[in-house]
Amino acid sequence: MSVPARHGRRRVPRHVHVRRHRFHPRIEWRARQAPRQALTASERTAILTLLHEERFVDLPPAQIWAQVLDAGQVPPCSIRTMYRVLAANAEVRERRNQLRHPAYHKPELLATGPNQVWSWDITKLLGPVKWTYYYLYVLLDIFSRYVVGWLLARQEAAALAKVLIAESCERQHIAPDQLIIHADRGPSMTSQPVALLLATLGVVPSHSRPHVSDDNPFSEAQFKTLKYRPDFPARFGAYEDAETFCRRFFPWYNLAHRHGALGLMTPHDIHYRLAEAKWQQRAEVLGAAYHAHPERFPRGVPVPPPLPTAAWINKPPASPALARPEGAGS
Repeated sequence: MSVPARHGRRRVPRHVHVRRHRFHPRIEWRARQAPRQALTASERTAILTLLHEERFVDLPPAQIWAQVLDAGQVPPCSIRTMYRVLAANAEVRERRNQLRHPAYHKPELLATGPNQVWSWDITKLLGPVKWTYYYLYVLLDIFSRYVVGWLLARQEAAALAKVLIAESCERQHIAPDQLIIHADRGPSMTSQPVALLLATLGVVPSHSRPHVSDDNPFSEAQFKTLKYRPDFPARFGAYEDAETFCRRFFPWYNLAHRHGALGLMTPHDIHYRLAEAKWQQRAEVLGAAYHAHPERFPRGVPVPPPLPTAAWINKPPASPALARPEGAGS
């Protein structure tokens, strides 16, 4: 049913018209009256007293209702109303002890230079037949994206992860209390041998929240680069084939791959602090090109992409007071 159209306006469905004008300031709506059969406050108190009796204190409302009826008495209310009275007094809950997951802290890690925060993870490489895998362990510096260590194995084991971390820390000359190593919550990452090794080395462990994939973005991005290479096969014919691929890939990744987040420098340049000199060299070449043909650069002297100054895992949001320029109006 629709409201008749007036003055050439289109017809509006009745329910839309009522909804639009229901809370009009000039229309007074009467408060909803309580139903005639509603319980009074004294009756609710009497029902609650009945439910609290010693003989009924451990029984559900359905059992109480049936026992009262079998005793030749009229139950004071329905079973559902008993539940409503109990709920109004916060006396309805799950009887079983339910598993409650703890509130996991969101990791917020900052690296302003190499060897401050490492990220590590394990990915599977498909073997020659179904259900066969080779496990690739990779340790990555999040500031420089430099792979500080990798290991290929036929199985996932905490002992192998322990060896990889120990050798990588020794090779990078990591001092106590210098490094944070971030990982997800896989069995190798949370194992006791790895935890004891990190404590011995003075390395601070960090873990992703459960079922949160973007808490470990650097390792995930590095694995994507690996698996999107043109020569990455659908399956490896043998363990030796996978090892040969990794021995070819990681030197290319560290020494030749120009990373977009690194100002198109290689991870090796950033990790070993060679990027500043290369940036100056690039700037000189671009400056010479500008002076030779300034008409080709309408925006002025071109400059190379900026070098990274920080790398975050879960960068915290900026405070509104800090984001607003000083003296700006609200």
